[in-house]
Amino acid sequence: MRYAYYPGCSLEASAEEYDISTRRVLNRLGVELSEIADWTCCGASAVEPVSRLLTLALPARNLALAERDAAGLDMLVPCSACYLNHLRVSRECAADRTLPGRINEALGAEGLSYAGKIRVRHLLDVLAKDIGPEAVAAQVSHRLEGLVVAPYYGCQALRPFALFDDPEHPRSMDALISALGATVLGWDMGGRCCGASLMATRRDVALVSVAAILEAAAGADVIVTVCPMCQMNLEAYQSQAHHANTISVLYLPQLLGLAFGLSDGQTLLDKNLAVTDALKSKLRACEAARI
Repeated sequence: MRYAYYPGCSLEASAEEYDISTRRVLNRLGVELSEIADWTCCGASAVEPVSRLLTLALPARNLALAERDAAGLDMLVPCSACYLNHLRVSRECAADRTLPGRINEALGAEGLSYAGKIRVRHLLDVLAKDIGPEAVAAQVSHRLEGLVVAPYYGCQALRPFALFDDPEHPRSMDALISALGATVLGWDMGGRCCGASLMATRRDVALVSVAAILEAAAGADVIVTVCPMCQMNLEAYQSQAHHANTISVLYLPQLLGLAFGLSDGQTLLDKNLAVTDALKSKLRACEAARI
């Protein structure tokens, strides 16, 4: 399997552990990633209030590069915000027939053209649908027996485009977590919003969301995410949300990597802001019981 790869800005900075663990886990699973050369920021959430055209032209530029240099490949995106921004280009162009011409007029300044021929895929979609739990289980050398995991999806991977999971009752992580030997926490907060960028503008509101999610995850050893914004909100603001006991928060490919026998250093576990001694102790016990 081969994909065009768009890491995005967060994965080169605050979420470096997400990028590195994604690359290493997919390599173990036989997946080849072709990083899009000269990719640029997708605009995140900051550009939309300034210009609708720029909001779409920025991700369209990356899509045009992928169409030119990686024709026939799906484009794999780990960051949920980046995934949504790239995915919405085709949806907006389909709804507004004047839009493709305006986007391509902007892209024409550097000789690029977007034709809508590339399929945008979230990392979770690829792991759940293309690779699947059986292939994941085949790579496990440290079964995570006794570990209770709360799968947290957030909003942007599933909304407004529910392409690979139910946004109200997401389950695509469950089989992957079970394939590692871990137990999936039964909860209904996996698709609830963490407050997203409200943490910067209305922190009081965002903290209410974070507190509710952390409280619901009290029975888990670790929360697992697939979104840098969710990861930041859930791990960096636990004390401000008045959550009494720290709960570990990892990216899904970090958990997969640890079960595959990758070390803490290889999964960049030291980059996470919330990793408890209790979790480390359970992971060491899993390592001692190596298959």
